[in-house]
Amino acid sequence: MNKYQLTRRGFIKTVSTGAAAMGLAMFTSPLQAVTKHTDVFTSPVDPDSWFNQIQGKHRIVYDVIEPNGMMPFAWPRVFLMTNEATGTPAKDCSVVVVLRHEAIPFALGNELWDKYHLGDAFKFNDPATGKPSLRNPFWKPGQDDFKAPGIGPVQIGINQLQDSGVMFCACHMALTVSSAAAAQKMNMDPGVVLKEWVAGVLPGIQIVPSGVWAVGRAQEHGCAYCYAV
Repeated sequence: MNKYQLTRRGFIKTVSTGAAAMGLAMFTSPLQAVTKHTDVFTSPVDPDSWFNQIQGKHRIVYDVIEPNGMMPFAWPRVFLMTNEATGTPAKDCSVVVVLRHEAIPFALGNELWDKYHLGDAFKFNDPATGKPSLRNPFWKPGQDDFKAPGIGPVQIGINQLQDSGVMFCACHMALTVSSAAAAQKMNMDPGVVLKEWVAGVLPGIQIVPSGVWAVGRAQEHGCAYCYAV
């Protein structure tokens, strides 16, 4: 294993045991940690106002905390398909997907998956190769990457779901803690790695202070809660 490869066990161990080395504030209050890097966390959209887009007749928030095959991304498509089958088109539904905790890599672009070996770290195999993924499999997937029995190829890529109006947000706390763990594992500057990860968040994904904050805001805007497993 070279210095740019992470194992999930080592990655999570670094998160849990590295708090003292990084400083407790880095672990318990990562938003405070980035105040030293004021250019790291910038957003053209106020996180609270972002939720004002939730206007649909039927509203749901999917709480995605860990990789689980294709299911976290299949459920939003199922929600849209079955609502359309019962008379409500996608444009009249509001779907929010919160990527947090161990699901945070899905908010990141292919270059970061390759550089930090995120497929290996988070135990997610590329559906095209069956090996630890060096790309984000849910960003602009191939036509036949994801298939469902009895249905065939399904459009569950993040970009495909965004085209159908699904809203995605990413937990800044998870970005901070996970990037700090990666930095510590590779003897890199946590601030530099965090800045790289924030810059590598996929287009159209809103960074929010924390995933649990986002779940609460979505429910305040009338979304039913679904634990995406």
